[in-house]
Amino acid sequence: MFLIAGLGNPEEDYSNTRHNMGFDTINKLALQYNIKLDKKKYKGLCGKGIIENEKVILLKPQTFMNLSGESIKEAMNFYKVQSENLIVVYDDIDIEPGIIKIRKKGGPGGHNGMKSVISEIKSENFPRIRIGIGKPERKGQLIEYVIGSVSEADRKILDSATTKGKDAIIEILKNGVDIAMNKFN
Repeated sequence: MFLIAGLGNPEEDYSNTRHNMGFDTINKLALQYNIKLDKKKYKGLCGKGIIENEKVILLKPQTFMNLSGESIKEAMNFYKVQSENLIVVYDDIDIEPGIIKIRKKGGPGGHNGMKSVISEIKSENFPRIRIGIGKPERKGQLIEYVIGSVSEADRKILDSATTKGKDAIIEILKNGVDIAMNKFN
C-alpha cells in the first residue's frame, strides 16, 4: 500500500495559488482513477483506491502547509505505511515553472511543509515530486508570489506541471522511482 500526499493549504482562498501544486496533482490523480477524496480523516481529506494494481491512499492534509506532517504521520500510522511507500508532492521555488523533479529521498530544502513531514515521521527516506513554480522577481515578494492568485498564462504552465506530476506518480507505482526519475528528471 502507498500513501500519496499532496501538500497545500485547505481554504478556498488558496485554491488558485502556487502553494497548492500538491493538491492540484492529487486532484488530477483522483479524477483519472475515480478515487473520491471525501473522507475527513487524519487531519486531511483522503480517499482509497487502486492505481496500477497498487492499493493507494490519496491524502490532502487540511492542517495548513506548515503542519502537513501531522496529517501524514496519522495516516501512515493508521495504515502502517513504511516511509519508502510514502510519496509526497509539493511546490518548489528553486525549479522553473512547468518543470518537475523526482527525488528518492533527501532533506526539506527550504520548504516548511516538507520540514514538518520529515520532523513528524522522523525520516527523509521517501520519494517526493517537486513541482516547479519559480521565484518572484524580488525576494520581498515571496509570500505573495507563493500564496497569491495565479494569472491565466501562468496557470497553463503550472497545469502542465501538475499533469506531469500525476504521470510521475503513476510511473513510480508501475516501474519504481529510479525509472520514473530517468523518465521525468
